[in-house]
Amino acid sequence: MIREQATDKRSLRTVRHEGDLIVVGGGLSGVCCAITAARAGIRVVLVQDRPVLGGNSSSEVRLWVLGATSHMGNNNRWAREGGVIDELLLENLYRNPEGNPLIFDTILLEKVILEPNLTLLLNTAVYEVEKSDSDTISQLRAFCSQNSTAYELVAPLFCDASGDGIVAFQAGAAFRMGAESREEFDEKFAPSAEYGELLGHSIYFYTKDTGRPVRFVPPAYALQDITQIPRYRRFNAKEYGCQLWWIEYGGRLDTVHDTETIKWELWKVVYGVWDYIKNSGQFPEAETMTLEWVGQIPGKRESRRFEGDYMLKQQDVVEQRTHPDAVAFGGWSIDLHPADGVFSEKPGCNQWHSKGLYQIPYRCLYSRNVSNLFLAGRIISASHVAFGSSRVMATGAHVGQAVGMAAALSARQKLVPRDLTEPAQMQSLQQALLKAGQHIPGLQLQDANDLAHHANLTASSEFVLTELPPDGPLQPLTHSTAQMLPLPVGGIPRMTAFITADRDTSLTVELRRSSKPFNYTPDVTLETQTIALKKGKQEVDLTFSSQLAEPQYVFVMFLKNEHVQLQYSQLRVTGILSVFNKINPAVSNYGKQEPTDDIGVDTFEFWCPERRPAGQNIALRITPGIRLFGPTMVRNGVQRPTNQPNAWVPSLSDANPTLTLTWPQTQRISRVELRFDSDFDHPLETVIMIHPETVSPFCVQEYVLCNDRQERLAHRTYNHQSSNTIRFDQPIETRSLTIHLTKNKSVTAPPALMEIRCYEA
Repeated sequence: MIREQATDKRSLRTVRHEGDLIVVGGGLSGVCCAITAARAGIRVVLVQDRPVLGGNSSSEVRLWVLGATSHMGNNNRWAREGGVIDELLLENLYRNPEGNPLIFDTILLEKVILEPNLTLLLNTAVYEVEKSDSDTISQLRAFCSQNSTAYELVAPLFCDASGDGIVAFQAGAAFRMGAESREEFDEKFAPSAEYGELLGHSIYFYTKDTGRPVRFVPPAYALQDITQIPRYRRFNAKEYGCQLWWIEYGGRLDTVHDTETIKWELWKVVYGVWDYIKNSGQFPEAETMTLEWVGQIPGKRESRRFEGDYMLKQQDVVEQRTHPDAVAFGGWSIDLHPADGVFSEKPGCNQWHSKGLYQIPYRCLYSRNVSNLFLAGRIISASHVAFGSSRVMATGAHVGQAVGMAAALSARQKLVPRDLTEPAQMQSLQQALLKAGQHIPGLQLQDANDLAHHANLTASSEFVLTELPPDGPLQPLTHSTAQMLPLPVGGIPRMTAFITADRDTSLTVELRRSSKPFNYTPDVTLETQTIALKKGKQEVDLTFSSQLAEPQYVFVMFLKNEHVQLQYSQLRVTGILSVFNKINPAVSNYGKQEPTDDIGVDTFEFWCPERRPAGQNIALRITPGIRLFGPTMVRNGVQRPTNQPNAWVPSLSDANPTLTLTWPQTQRISRVELRFDSDFDHPLETVIMIHPETVSPFCVQEYVLCNDRQERLAHRTYNHQSSNTIRFDQPIETRSLTIHLTKNKSVTAPPALMEIRCYEA
């Protein structure tokens, strides 16, 4: 029993946490920041003001996670973000291909609580910042209403990943809210006052068919007149959740302090929409449906953006400008929404894509005037226009990983964030990120401590692309179609395609490449051929005279012809894709991007893959075969396809694919790092989209690692991750390591190994 005498006043129970880094905000950017820093060996406290992690991706909001892959609707190939966010998405694919948001909650919580260097505080809101001087934060104060406990959070470094910038704001960090004028940065897509300066919030709802009639009596606050929504005819009984992203409001208000007002307006809209669907008589299929879930908090898009030493701009996105301090990348469209949201006469969004990925510089990821404050997520230093691309969750998570690693390097050396911009420090940060699986376009891992670089590499076989065999379906050429092929410097191999025509006709074939070798926008036509076809089945020889000055992908294009069918292949291979000039309205892809005004974006065509199980390669014979799958690829410092596949792939006939590293002297090895192909082209949306597999068909699911006596050192089964780390309790001594890859018998794809690294300690 507890009994206390009456008193004038009592103080809250207070708990003090000290660490090397305090991360405020448990959305994906904060989660990935905290996990990355903890794994790098520093003590981290992650503070989240909600009961679950994930922010807009959590079960509280239920927005799917997307980034540069853009629903596979743009020309960014193999663009899924790497590192921790890749690990999370692949785990969700394995456990939750149906897209249950509650399961994704459990995955995030599990990953965080399993980190021994990470302390998690849920339901805990930061409310006060203390500073030791004008530009240095000394501690934060926070409160958890669930356990009635106050917290003092002390560290030399802080990261604000809170979305609204609660720490940065109170610390006095310079910030912006709203859109810059067109003149300030010469951004031609800067919005007008009529369009509005802020993106609003959204609330979603889920429905369920009960199998029996269900009535709905709307609450008194439900929107009465659905025609107040200009696009109300778009509503239907089939779409739910974030398919209704355009239920948006608040861009004319203060998206920080007016959030509760905005939430109530969104609730009015949601219940008014459901009243319309249930009771208007226009949707008889809704008779047996009920509301299963309505969001209790809105998903926020935009509020404050804080100023760093550099501000990301429209030109960085569109022109794909390079930066010496690149630590992450983006690739979502510049996606701005009318400030009036669902009540606007304008389309719900205005998306303009770049031709490929763009780098995000480190100088955008810390405050320019608060010396020990990192920025992550949607509040990084970006103009309103560039923010339209960088704001999405997978990009924010990728940025958060960069901040986590930067914080670890800073903590170990007692540095502040700006110190890492010194060239040698920046190179250390970039290399540390690459080692952790973070892809940075244009950079390669160069690790002097990697013993694999001193080994002789031999493989049981090497795949040579001589044929994509004609064993797949015949598909009509109703859309222009292309086969992407990686080629070295030099000439184009001869090819044979397998064609069926329903009458005498002609077929136009083009050979194209990208104007930038690291892009996949086929904007340079090398050759055009018109080939006469006879009615019936035939083989068509393709001979090209062009030369490539640098390694890159070429596109062998078959322009649409309704009288022609192309033969496809069942064979899928790492780094080999077919693409189609179709449309994807979800990301404003209508086959070609054609801005009508000069808004500073490019005109170009979209050539995108189809989702599995569709999207087979075009059947081709290729002479001479393409030899870009050799064992040396596993140590070239790139862990995904770029301008070449960057993978060792064994021959299709190899029954026991093995790769062996041999050294002249005995080596002491404590750790082996492996990277597999998890198909970085697949977006892995977390909710609503149902995925056809639980593991990428290219991913090695089982392997054995042996020493020079062919003794098993490790045997992994059921692997579904890009990254595998093998740690030995005691260093092993061996003159060789051999990895045996097991073929996945359920798919028509040979196994692939992207990277192997070995370390003494």
